[in-house]
Amino acid sequence: MRVLEDDLFPSTPGKVKIERAGTMNRQLHRCFASTSTMFLWALFLVAMTASYLSFQSFVDTSSKYFAASWGGLHWERQIRASAAPRRPPGSADGAGMSVLVTGAAGFVGTHCSLALRKRGDGVVGIDNFNAYYDPSLKKARKALLSSHGVFVIEGDINDGRLLAKLFDVVPFTHVLHLAAQAGVRYAMENPASYVHSNIAGLVTLLEACKDADPQPAIVWASSSSVYGLNDKVPFSERDRTDQPASLYAATKKAGEEITHTYNHIYGLSITGLRFFTVYGPWGRPDMAYFSFTRNILQGKPITVYRGKDHVDLARDFTYIDDIVKGCLGSLDTAGKSTGTGGKKRGPAAYRIFNLGNTSPVTVPNLVSILEKHLRVKAKKNVVEMPGNGDVPFTHANISLAREQLGYKPTTNLDVGLKKFVKWYLSYYGYTRGSKNFRQ
Repeated sequence: MRVLEDDLFPSTPGKVKIERAGTMNRQLHRCFASTSTMFLWALFLVAMTASYLSFQSFVDTSSKYFAASWGGLHWERQIRASAAPRRPPGSADGAGMSVLVTGAAGFVGTHCSLALRKRGDGVVGIDNFNAYYDPSLKKARKALLSSHGVFVIEGDINDGRLLAKLFDVVPFTHVLHLAAQAGVRYAMENPASYVHSNIAGLVTLLEACKDADPQPAIVWASSSSVYGLNDKVPFSERDRTDQPASLYAATKKAGEEITHTYNHIYGLSITGLRFFTVYGPWGRPDMAYFSFTRNILQGKPITVYRGKDHVDLARDFTYIDDIVKGCLGSLDTAGKSTGTGGKKRGPAAYRIFNLGNTSPVTVPNLVSILEKHLRVKAKKNVVEMPGNGDVPFTHANISLAREQLGYKPTTNLDVGLKKFVKWYLSYYGYTRGSKNFRQ
């Protein structure tokens, strides 16, 4: 044990202290040197990271700027050219309007934009081309509008900067607000999209309109769905609308209350239109008549819903051309907004109209008419209507629109569906000469 202890512990105590002190100094020097080096490396890495993030932010910002779908002198020239009326003041039809159409690449938006342009009004469209249904159909509508001199901006009505820029570039006289998240059943899958488009988007648009100088008159699409669980027919604008049967209906009802508020506070001239089941060429693929046509031609079964006690569902189907007449009549008769710079100067018109056909048709009858024009027998699955927010029937009282707008629908369902089928077969390429597809 002693030998081991001598080996382990040297015999000179002072030497041990000196060696231990030197060892400690060297260790401290190494420690500080290592810490300094690490600190310098850390500073270097922080600087590199900050530089990279700054550069990446610049790249992202630049990419967004260069990839923006709006802005610039060329864009502004396109806007002004599209918005310029072609009807001179004093013409037989009156001075032309400059109309901003939201949802311009949608079904009703496309037809209204074309009708406005045809009669000499200036039209600028805006649409976000969302994927609720096939965006290629919306792109085709945009191409159709472009061929008639209507410029459509790809943008969202929730983009306040874009809307402010539009009103800065063009003093629009009117806004035809048709952009919305449509569909009753889809609301159960994606409720947020309805709040985003039908409420938040509406408020953003109204804010832009009340701040504009001059303020435009506004015509916008409400819906017959606001009548909800009302069982009094035909539906009149004086009926209660406080029992919505779907979230879609609730957002449209909320829209009516919101527009009334902006009319009251800011003097915006506002007209709400309650559409009743619009159909026709370039229509929406999610609508029953459209999907029925597709499935019948493809030999697939269609689902026909039936109400309680085996009652057939009925809708007041309204042909697109009749709806367009109501929209243009509303624009033509809209009084001017009275506000300036967001401040009300006097009372402004606030109106609501039903736009329907006044002739409800049952869904089985609709199918029979399609079978006749397609010359194909449908395979039908008849089931009870689920509790998804749909209502069993709709029927419009249009006496107010007839009186104040001169609104008079002229197209019955048989004639309207014949025109739709002709368009459908042409658009989707059913031109193979089969006897089933001759028109």
